[in-house]
Amino acid sequence: MKIMVAIKRVVDYAVKIRVKADRTGVETQNVKMSMNPFCEIAIEEALRIKEAGLASEVVAVSMGPAQCVDTLRTGLAMGADRGIHVEATAPLYPLSVAKLLKALIEVEKPGLLLLGKQAIDDDCNQTGQMVAGLLNWPQGTFASKVVIDKEKQAVTVDREVDGGLETLCLDLPAVITTDLRLNQPRYATLPNIMKAKSKPIKKFTPQELNVDVKPDLEVVEVTEPPKRKAGVVLSSVDELIDKLKNEAHVI
Repeated sequence: MKIMVAIKRVVDYAVKIRVKADRTGVETQNVKMSMNPFCEIAIEEALRIKEAGLASEVVAVSMGPAQCVDTLRTGLAMGADRGIHVEATAPLYPLSVAKLLKALIEVEKPGLLLLGKQAIDDDCNQTGQMVAGLLNWPQGTFASKVVIDKEKQAVTVDREVDGGLETLCLDLPAVITTDLRLNQPRYATLPNIMKAKSKPIKKFTPQELNVDVKPDLEVVEVTEPPKRKAGVVLSSVDELIDKLKNEAHVI
């Protein structure tokens, strides 16, 4: 079985986000970029499935500008066998990414598609669900545990929901999106970083995949959240209740 993993290049989680002066988006020039943390979890899970002898190949896929190749190399250094880069200069929104993934899946024919449950830059949490719908594949989102049954060609997914855990059994091929507690991603070792430089990365364009990536969304304006007011120390419960009722209007 082949596993395809979608990974995204985002502003590093430790970087303080700055809004552009013209309010068209966030500043990405001269800013440290890295792999989306949930995508790292997806790569790690794919590698563990392969190491257990349940998959033959792990293919990492990234979409966006030429710099996405650096993110792919990180995935290859972690242990993915090869990469695919869909080069696009314009911003890609979830539906466009889902259509591109569908086109790549029709070419590669993997038995399992793994994605992070969301990206930390837009927090959309839409791509996995959309691609499952386009493919008409079963989906397990917010996975905290994944168990493959090779004989039955099925996968059992524990997913985190508001009330606790929900267990699903999906027939393969399937789409799974990974949650934070699924695993702890490994660090790429120096020998593997060197090996990753020689691993193949195949390039596509949306046109070659016959996918129209014209944006279906328009970002009108991006603004910083309002600054929080300083807290106050109250002297009594009665004063707290008064402020909650007359100032905060929550009771």
